[in-house]
Amino acid sequence: MSTHNEHVSGRRRPGRSPRTYRFLAAALTLSAAVATSLAPAPQQAVAKDKTVLTVAVAQSVDSLSPFLASRLVSTSIHRLTYEYLTNYDPKDAHVIPGLATKWESSPDKLTWTYTIRSNSKWSDGKQVTAEDAAWTFNKMMSDEGAATANGSFVTNFEKVTAPSATKLVIELKKPQATMTALDVPIVPKHVWESVKDFSKFNNDKSFPIVGDGPFVLTDYKPDSYVRLKPNKSFWRGAPKFDELVFRYYKDQDAAVAALRKGEVSFVAGSPSLTPAQAASLKGDKNIHVNEGPGRRFYAIATNPGAQAKDGSKFGDGDPSLLDERVRHALFMAVDRKAVIDKVFQGHAVEGKGYIPPRFSTYFWQPAAGQELAYDPAAAGRLLDQAGYKKNADGKRVGKNGKPLNYRVLCHATDPNDKAVGKYLQEWWGKLGIGVTLNCLDNVTDPWLAGTYDLAFDGWSVNPDPDFVLSIHTCGALPATPKDTGATDNFICDKKYDDLYARQLAEYDPARRADLVKQLESRLYDLGYMNVMAYPNAVEAYRTDQIKSITTMPSAAGNIYGQDGYWSWWSAVPANSGDSSGDSTSTGVIIGIVAGVVVLVGLAVVFAMRRRATAEDRE
Repeated sequence: MSTHNEHVSGRRRPGRSPRTYRFLAAALTLSAAVATSLAPAPQQAVAKDKTVLTVAVAQSVDSLSPFLASRLVSTSIHRLTYEYLTNYDPKDAHVIPGLATKWESSPDKLTWTYTIRSNSKWSDGKQVTAEDAAWTFNKMMSDEGAATANGSFVTNFEKVTAPSATKLVIELKKPQATMTALDVPIVPKHVWESVKDFSKFNNDKSFPIVGDGPFVLTDYKPDSYVRLKPNKSFWRGAPKFDELVFRYYKDQDAAVAALRKGEVSFVAGSPSLTPAQAASLKGDKNIHVNEGPGRRFYAIATNPGAQAKDGSKFGDGDPSLLDERVRHALFMAVDRKAVIDKVFQGHAVEGKGYIPPRFSTYFWQPAAGQELAYDPAAAGRLLDQAGYKKNADGKRVGKNGKPLNYRVLCHATDPNDKAVGKYLQEWWGKLGIGVTLNCLDNVTDPWLAGTYDLAFDGWSVNPDPDFVLSIHTCGALPATPKDTGATDNFICDKKYDDLYARQLAEYDPARRADLVKQLESRLYDLGYMNVMAYPNAVEAYRTDQIKSITTMPSAAGNIYGQDGYWSWWSAVPANSGDSSGDSTSTGVIIGIVAGVVVLVGLAVVFAMRRRATAEDRE
């Protein structure tokens, strides 16, 4: 959904964490051992005053449960509070150790063994063990509610066990290429085993929340703020700020004003600053504007007819949109160049395929004869052929005799949605189609209910694109109309599903990349998901509050919504005596000790991941 998506702006997920960019270089071998890669950070010097890093966000938290969250803000917070088995290097997003220090596969690649680090503790002092990881995965395998956000990662799991405190074994039904990219937060069994209903438990009643990441979540007020403090026992070293706060701003201009006044330290927008906002901030000597290729895509999603796995149909999407010719006509009437030039004012790349160009290995573009290029006249002819002709008033009339008027879901907090929406009213109006913008603070409810015709959509892509591909499979649909699935917008296509299964089981990087591109081609041809742009990450922070901070990738990347916890973990207060970084640096300020990868037998290294792409659901 977006930002997730979120439906939107977000997770990894994506944005299902809306569950929606990383570069993926995963060593998949018969026997691979990866050594510890990032040296512990130096501890922050004692400061007289409490240092607080306040991040202005345009999304509210959908859930503090890592089993349910899909919005980018939520999944970003979970990356700070829980470790994953593996992580991504901040320099180029290749896979490095996380909770697991090394891993190896059996010759048939159906059994994966992970060595769980022995120097990691939960914030309540208990040891983190392989049993915690096994319990997390088993719960997702056995409880549909626990599989809401990240269930696609475990559908191919046959059995998960913990023979010892430091040994985790995952047995698969068939080979799975994402075994070093399992973006699933590992939770403490001794805390979560008392949860009765995972589909309803939001993890937001008792604080502090027990975790093993660089931060501990200490307080939360819905639609207001999330507070975190450094985890002093974090194995990689504690963060340098005394407190990290995510503060929600419904109005993006208000968030920018708060940055200018010094009330917040950082602002990212929803998910990026507008060109006007960025330009206005560049003149302030105490504010640094960071811009890099984004890891998100910005799209129009079409309701394909909401459905559940049990075959039930629900929602009220306009039936005219079930005609592929109508969907293609709508997109052929969208001037994507105008979107880039007039809305993003050059701070984005024109949309093509599903995966942003930041992830060059998986980036795909339609062939000349396949491209749905901007051509309003051809779009009109397609509508005529589909039987939706203009009446005497110039309105396209449906088969029910009523003029076509599409409801477009719009995020009230995203200025881009509103701006592009105005253009859609103009462009589709010339085709004889009415457009009603439905801009809401919460688009999730109508989205899940299928009560929309089209919607602005966007996901942050991970270094491995599997998750954002999985949300368009039939298996991602909700079990029944009353349930919540991992689906983005109810797409279910057998050819797409077959290609998805093939890429998931393919270990050869070149062949897998080709299959992913075939998936993108199929998604493009279906016309349910039309990518308009790949927005740059445009964000800003106060240099009189933040001395230095890590971008991802380090050469030119984003700070907010990273595939990891590097930005907030590495941030140095401006009044700190730490010598690392300077007042305007956005480069990597942490020392990196290259992980040693031992390859025994066949080794397959995956190359880079998502666009600088956006999530993802994270």
